[in-house]
Amino acid sequence: MIKEQLALVEENIQKACERSGRRREDVTLIAVSKTKPVGVLQEAYDLGVRIFGENKVQELTEKYAILPEDIRWHLIGHLQTNKVKYIVDKVELIHSVDSLKLAQTIEKEAAKKGCVARILIEVNVAEEESKFGVKVEEVIPFLEKISHFEHIKVEGLMTIAPFVDDPEKNRTVFSKLRQLSVDINDKNIDNVNVSILSMGMTNDYEVAIEEGATCVRVGTGIFGERDYSKKA
Repeated sequence: MIKEQLALVEENIQKACERSGRRREDVTLIAVSKTKPVGVLQEAYDLGVRIFGENKVQELTEKYAILPEDIRWHLIGHLQTNKVKYIVDKVELIHSVDSLKLAQTIEKEAAKKGCVARILIEVNVAEEESKFGVKVEEVIPFLEKISHFEHIKVEGLMTIAPFVDDPEKNRTVFSKLRQLSVDINDKNIDNVNVSILSMGMTNDYEVAIEEGATCVRVGTGIFGERDYSKKA
C-alpha cells in the first residue's frame, strides 16, 4: 500500500508544481511517521524516502537509534523545553519554535552540543485557540529578539492550517504565511533568512504548494490512518 500511496502523493506534488510554475525539486516531501512502527518506516525508506517527521521526542529518539543513519529527521510537533536536549543534535530541522523561552533553551542546549540548530517559527496564521504558534503580527519582533543567538539559525516559517472539508478554504492561510515570509526578508534581519515554508498536510498539500510551500508534511496520505493505541 505504501508504494502506491507514495507514488500518488508524488504525482500530486508534481502536478501542483506544474500548475504553479514551480520545479518539483523546490518542494520537500516530509513523510510524517508519528505512531507508525519501525517496520513501516523501513518500508518507506526502502522505497527511497529519506526525510521523516515525528511529533514526539521520545518516539523520534527511539526510531533514530534503530533506523539507518542517513535518515533526515524533522521534529514537527510541539516541543517542550525539557525535551530539547534529547533531539537538538539529532534533527535536521525543528519546525515548531513558538516562544522566546523555547528558543533560549534550544540556544543553550545547541551550545552544549557544539551545533547550530536549524529552526522554523511556528505561526498561528488562522488564530485557532487550540493551536500553538506565534501570532502573525508578533513574528517580526520575535525574530528580532532571537536573531543574535549564535547556535540557532532561523530558516523559515511553519503553520498548521485548520482541518477543513475543502482545501481551498485554507488557501488564504497559506498565502498569508508566504506574504509574511516576504515581509520578513524585506527587513533584512541579521541571521534570519526565510527560505523554508512548511505548510500543507495530507488534506491540503496541493493548495499549499500552489501558494508557495517548500515543505509539505504528509502522513495519512502515505501511511494510511493512524492507530493511536499502538506505540512505535
